[in-house]
This record gives sequence, structure tokens and C-alpha cells, in this order.
Amino acid sequence: MVLRWKKKVKAKLGDAKLISLLTREYAPRQYVVKFVLLLVALTMGILALVNFRTPFFSSDEKKVGIDVMVALDVSKSMLCEDAKPSRLEKARLFTQTLLDQLTNNRVGLILFAGQAYLQMPLTDDITAAKLFVSNATPNAVPVQGTVIGDALQLCDKSMDNGLKKYKAVVLISDGEDHDPKASEMVRQLRENGVVVFTVGVGSVEGSPIKEPGATEYKLDAQGKMVLTRLNEKELKDIAQQSGGEYFHLDHAEANAAEIAKVLSTMDKRSLSDKGGARQYASLFPFFIIFLVLLLIAEIFIPEVKKR
Repeated sequence: MVLRWKKKVKAKLGDAKLISLLTREYAPRQYVVKFVLLLVALTMGILALVNFRTPFFSSDEKKVGIDVMVALDVSKSMLCEDAKPSRLEKARLFTQTLLDQLTNNRVGLILFAGQAYLQMPLTDDITAAKLFVSNATPNAVPVQGTVIGDALQLCDKSMDNGLKKYKAVVLISDGEDHDPKASEMVRQLRENGVVVFTVGVGSVEGSPIKEPGATEYKLDAQGKMVLTRLNEKELKDIAQQSGGEYFHLDHAEANAAEIAKVLSTMDKRSLSDKGGARQYASLFPFFIIFLVLLLIAEIFIPEVKKR
């Protein structure tokens, strides 16, 4: 199209023979080559901005660690603000901080309230795990309540029961409702070599709660203000029966470091890279290098014929 435009301009300038004589050293083919090089360079620039990546697995790096299932309570009682900004927000911050310190292990995530759901199976993709945690709300579990027993049962099913060690559960909850099934599941977990660490969120004295979007505190059928309390006894019993420890969530970073330290003392096994997080190599440097080479080549291609 540009060549056609040049021909039209050339015809308008005057006598065709005279113009041809004056421009006899001009090389239209070389101009086309220069134009194509610039076009390809522009394409390389666009591809560099897209930042294509290619996945690869690092076969040289061998990891040793354990399997850790994190069970996070997302019941409405976790919206209570006796732990600032709320029990759930503080629990999510703690969980994400803990995950950052478990990079050499495989982690899985279970959300529970009146039912338990496997949000993410065991993987070493810590970034994905943190993303799931950041989206954990009471809306993720439609049935309300606090069924710790179901959460522990799902943790047990999500791990390899052929192994009798190298496994742990971190249960984060206010433990508000007493679940008689929990003791039975703790015994089963211990038989399967799973150690349970419990993290209590909230205050023993209790505090009122608000329904999502509500401006007033929740009332019971008699019009009395509903209080939600941290059930430390149940959480301590679960940890003690499984051979684990109980922690009260005071400072997310300090508590996460403390639990990560305890987990690091457990017996470890070799973890396969397969099925875990993929490493990605960015391709944009190659596009940039190609773009620069094209621009350099374009500079050294003249638009005039060699004499």
C-alpha cells in the first residue's frame, strides 16, 4: 500500500522520465524489506508485552517435607469482632503467613462450617493455596454451624493413609459448637499417624456478632443478644489427644512462626515434584532480543542501490 502511494506521488511530481532519472538509485525492494523488518519488530514488541511463559519442572531439586492439611472455620461466628478486625480476617492473615513458611511441604485446604468442603487437595503450590484462603468467607459453606468432626474426617480422607507419619492438620476455629464426633475422628487421625495442631480464635468471654450486611447485633428468639465464645477446652482436648499442641491466635506472624517451627521438627519424607506447583520461565527476553536485532538490521539496510 505504501509502495502504491509512493507511485502516485511520483506521478504527481512531474515528468515520469525525469523523476525516474532523479530516483534511479532508489531501491524499492530494499524498502519493502525494511518495512517488513519493522512490522515484525512491532509484532515482537507486542508479544513481549503479553509475556508468554512456558512451564517446566525442576528435576534437580529434591524436596523433603510433610503433608499439612489446613482446616479453616468460616462459620458466621467467625465474623465476631472480638479479634480485630474480625476472627475470620485474623485467621486468614494467620493462615497466609503460615503458608509462606511451609514452602518445602505439601499443603491442602478445607473450609468448614455446618459442612466441610475440600477447597484444594495437597499440593506444593503455595500461591494457589493463599488465593483460596483470601476468598474464604461464610458464603463458601451454605450450611452454618461448626462441625469440627466432619472437617477432621475430610482431612483424614485427603491424606495418604498408607503412611503412618509425615502428616499434620492445622485446625483454625473458635470451636463454638461442641461436636461429639470430633473425639472419634481425633482417635482415627492418631491411628493414621496424623498430628493435629489447633488454633483458637476469639475471646473466652465472648462477644456479639452481626449478620453480613446488618447494622444491628444478632438477637435470639427471646430478643436477647447472641454471644459467641471461644471454646478453648474442646480445641485443647483435640490437640492433646492427637499429640499436637494448642495455640491461641494473638499475633498472626508470631503464632505462624511458632507453629511452622514445631512442624519443621516432625519427621520428613521426600516429596515428588509431580502434581505440584509448576515453575514458569518467561519468554519476553527472547522477544526483546529478537526485536533489537531486527531494528539493528533495518538500520543497516539502505534504500538506495549499490553503485
